[in-house]
Amino acid sequence: MRKLDPRSEAGSANLPVAVLFGAVIALLLANVYLYMQIETVRGDMAKLQDSLVRELGTLREATVATSTKSSRSLDVLKDELEKTRSQAATAASVAKTEALTHAEKLARQLAAEQQKAQEVVRSEIGEVKQAASAATSRIQEVDSSVSQVKTEVQSTKSELEKTIAELKSVRGDLGVQSGLIATNATELAALKRLGERNYFEFNLAKSKTAQKVGDISILLKKADAKRNRYTIEVMADDKKTEKKDRTINEPVQFYTQRARQPYEIVVNEVKRDLIVGYLSTPKEQVSRN
Repeated sequence: MRKLDPRSEAGSANLPVAVLFGAVIALLLANVYLYMQIETVRGDMAKLQDSLVRELGTLREATVATSTKSSRSLDVLKDELEKTRSQAATAASVAKTEALTHAEKLARQLAAEQQKAQEVVRSEIGEVKQAASAATSRIQEVDSSVSQVKTEVQSTKSELEKTIAELKSVRGDLGVQSGLIATNATELAALKRLGERNYFEFNLAKSKTAQKVGDISILLKKADAKRNRYTIEVMADDKKTEKKDRTINEPVQFYTQRARQPYEIVVNEVKRDLIVGYLSTPKEQVSRN
């Protein structure tokens, strides 16, 4: 066997110790570093805890303040609600009272108006009854008057027919058969009602100027009341025609450009310087170009 050197053995024995010692030192350093880190973390945790405490305090104070403010606002709202309810109840009571009062007033007015309307209706009914009674009496009077008028009309018609039947148609001074001749006012009225010709009455006094009768002019030149004769001058179509020494109720005839049938003048009465009669003209007139 090889014989070992004592110094080599000593050196080999010291190596594990050195390594162990180095490890212990490293472990101590690590513990120191870890401790320092823990202290740092603890400090940060303490700071964070203080910050959280302060923030929680601030939040608590804010919450208390907000709660207090909310409570006060809620109390105010409750008071306002109660006040509003009270006012609403009061207003409703007042409105109900006013509505009832107004309704009663309207009911009284309606009753008064109904009573007034009933009185008016009664009055009008009375007036209508009176008017109906008066109308009935009036109708009876009218019926009586109508019957009387019918009788008078029938009588007048009979008289008119009788008068017309008594009228005569004679030959005029031109030799032309005349229409019916009226000898007085009654017969002339009958002829007018008959409506076959136009009739224009005249009272013609003796004068130097002619008198307009219808669409002609007549000048009385002579009137002999004793002999019932007269002389006239007729002016028609700018022509003068003398009808001399004619008698009463004689048709004095002449033609004009306006008609195909002759005009006729009939004198019914001759007085001193005055004649009374009428002019008869045809209904159909010829238009002048």
